[in-house]
Amino acid sequence: MALTIALHTPSSIPLEVDSVRMENVRAQNIDAVRTTLIQRGNQQVSLGEFFSISGSANDDETMVWQGELSKVKLIGTGLASGKILVEGNVGMHLGAEMRGGEITVRGNAADWLGAELHGGRIRVHGNAGHMVGAVYRGGHKGMTGGEILIDGSAGNEMGNTMRRGLIVVGGPCGDFAGVNMIAGSVLVFGEPGIRCGAGMKRGTVGLLGTSTPDILPTFKYACTYQPTFLRVYLKYLLQLGFPVPAEALHASYKRYCGDLLEVGKGELLTKA
Repeated sequence: MALTIALHTPSSIPLEVDSVRMENVRAQNIDAVRTTLIQRGNQQVSLGEFFSISGSANDDETMVWQGELSKVKLIGTGLASGKILVEGNVGMHLGAEMRGGEITVRGNAADWLGAELHGGRIRVHGNAGHMVGAVYRGGHKGMTGGEILIDGSAGNEMGNTMRRGLIVVGGPCGDFAGVNMIAGSVLVFGEPGIRCGAGMKRGTVGLLGTSTPDILPTFKYACTYQPTFLRVYLKYLLQLGFPVPAEALHASYKRYCGDLLEVGKGELLTKA
């Protein structure tokens, strides 16, 4: 039976729950979990003041968060193994610096989803905010591995300075997708914002929707082709149940190399 943490008292002040970690709760009883200290503004309070606790993560390493959690931050921070299910909307920094395991959100996720992710998979069955998989301000690298799959839309600066890994967005995204990318892959099936790939050194930004995106002048057209690696990615996404448009599998794509203001070994892909 999964450990279920259900919000019973909403808070107008954000609750930071990074202290509720899988490696701790799977060895704790309900009373110990309930007395775990979390941050509320400038004060520490016990988890039980705002959440009802039931079940256990001892057997299946599964944690379920329930309720309107848009003011609850840092769920799944540093997750290394196990599964977390969020039933509802969730606040900022979900899965930040995660190293393994799986997080599923049946709702929307706020900013900094999967920030500096190192491994594992995050699946959002809704929309995500800004800075998905991005580097924290003052850092050197964004996500270095793992997967972030978003069924809906995403905000600005998705994949900022990412080093490895995969980000997929089923709907539209904001501006500067893949900005300053070092490597990795970003795939967008909806309408993209402006300045995609600005400052990227390597990696792939696939703009796979039907609209014709604006390409920065610092990217140079290279060829039109059917990339094999992209077909492998798309078939993998289909196996995961991600909604991939049928025409994307067999379409031809224009390849643009850039950003020529940087190393210039990155690529933008758009439908031919």
